[in-house]
Amino acid sequence: MSCDPVISLQGVDKCYQLYAQPVDRLKQFVWRGKRNFYQDFWALRNINLEINAGEVIGIVGCNGAGKSTLLQLICGTLSPSAGNITVNGRIAALLELGAGFNPEFSGRENVWMNAAILGLSDKEIGERFDDIVAFSGISDFIDQPVKTYSSGMYVRLAFAVATSVDPDILIIDEALSVGDGAFARKSFDRIMQLKAAGKTILFCSHSLYHIEAICDRAIWLNRGEIVKSGGPAAVISAYDLFLAGQDSQTEAETEIAVQNTSGNAPAGSARITKVECRVEQQSGKTLALQSLQSTLNIKIFFVGDTSLPVPSVAVAIVTKNETLIASASSKNDDIVLTRAADGSGSALLVLPKCPLLKGEYYINVFLACEQALHVYDHAQHVAELYVSQSGLEQGFVSLPHTWES
Repeated sequence: MSCDPVISLQGVDKCYQLYAQPVDRLKQFVWRGKRNFYQDFWALRNINLEINAGEVIGIVGCNGAGKSTLLQLICGTLSPSAGNITVNGRIAALLELGAGFNPEFSGRENVWMNAAILGLSDKEIGERFDDIVAFSGISDFIDQPVKTYSSGMYVRLAFAVATSVDPDILIIDEALSVGDGAFARKSFDRIMQLKAAGKTILFCSHSLYHIEAICDRAIWLNRGEIVKSGGPAAVISAYDLFLAGQDSQTEAETEIAVQNTSGNAPAGSARITKVECRVEQQSGKTLALQSLQSTLNIKIFFVGDTSLPVPSVAVAIVTKNETLIASASSKNDDIVLTRAADGSGSALLVLPKCPLLKGEYYINVFLACEQALHVYDHAQHVAELYVSQSGLEQGFVSLPHTWES
């Protein structure tokens, strides 16, 4: 990894003028600054940041924290109100996919136009055109106006163009993969190939797991300012504590996820078909446990495309307000699952003498790729746990411990 910064922000501010009503804009023009009819909204304040070539940077923060504004400033689609931004290298941005498409033009014409905007020469576009169309999977419709495309076709073509330019810097807002099923896996693999090739990647995401699994560094934004920057684990831990203390968090939905019990393996993807939770002789969606005594069994059934590697599974235990208490994944534990010829398989997680302390918890289940990065499917609140205990120990879990004198 090079130590030379490819992105540098020095004292960057971004301020918007907010008008209470449209007529105030006219008043502001007439008064010519002698009186202000607007309020300043500072989306970003005093941002100082250097990003080196080959770094993968994750950006976290609540809605309205300034994440998207920061990415748009780096892309050049917004101008800063103050400060300097220096970017060295070709940028491909996945902000609003297809925002520059002309609905009256055909897919072919939009590919040529957008690839040119992203900096490719006519020769380069011609050399890559067939690969772009093949990756998008819409070759039968490439000469039709994009206004006739479904939203999925639109996104596929836009993503194929944006990632075909061999960028030095890839910027992604919110989603690491786009589309559904097989294309979601393809798009995620494309992004991971760019990471493996040493490209600089910036993305903001609400998936803290992806931030920690993929990134070299994380940045936490709040109200337009950098609160913390550093190793992903440390930043996410601080951000989690912040979220846990927010009064604005809404109570989690109590409805149990609907199980899919039928079907063949989905092409290019995988999905959860059923989850069974059991505590001794109990089974079902609501289970009672005795802390440090009851054994909790969680069995996940899945089906997937046999042309893909066998997927991994993960289980998370969360509180009623979705605070993560603990998790376990087959990938992290170096467990390679097996499956039948039809793509079906299962995994059983056993938690003996469950160490949860008194309280109410939910179980969430995830089915992911073999590297546990791209999530194929998830099931929220597959079971609700009611845990009781005999002692007065406080907290969420009882840690193994001994006393000595």
